Amino acid sequence: MTDALCFALDGVLVQRTRSDAEILRDVFAAHGVDPTDELLATARDSFRRAFEGLEPEPYRQSMAAAVAAADSGADPDAMVATLREETYAGTAVPEAARESLAGLADDSALAVITDGPREWQVGKLDYHGLSDRFDAVVASYDAGAHTPDTAPFERLGERLPAEEYVMVGDSEAVAGARAAGFVPIEYAREGPDLWATIDALL
Repeated sequence: MTDALCFALDGVLVQRTRSDAEILRDVFAAHGVDPTDELLATARDSFRRAFEGLEPEPYRQSMAAAVAAADSGADPDAMVATLREETYAGTAVPEAARESLAGLADDSALAVITDGPREWQVGKLDYHGLSDRFDAVVASYDAGAHTPDTAPFERLGERLPAEEYVMVGDSEAVAGARAAGFVPIEYAREGPDLWATIDALL
């Protein structure tokens, strides 16, 4: 029996139904900012720098950079609120995932290890009604490093002691998991059905 079964959030538990570009364009337009390709690039580059550096409020930094570049009077905080709403609405949870999580919880402790600010990432679980499915959630901002660094996995071990850990995620997540001593299960969207595979293995 698996003692702790851990999942990446984005792209595994929660799937995108809209692209970043689509969402950003809608957010800019909603706040009177012309959604040009140049401004999208500015927002993305600002976010990437802040996110990779684990700087506070990377989404606000992104919106503020776009507002400044556009010489707009838009409110970056209001734009972040819209971005959050649109981002959450542009995701979905496969029904197979919900069914599997309900069954897996009977035999294993369940956890999420995810890259991003805790409030933003936990908000996705709340939005989809999944928060009560998990015994622990570790965000990379909690641990001071993004995957594939081992820090998020070590933090999970502190919060949720277990004899064995399994990590389901993309290549970077499972690389960090493997280095931390977790059993890795790599998920590829074009591969075999993830939830059927997990049900069969566990």
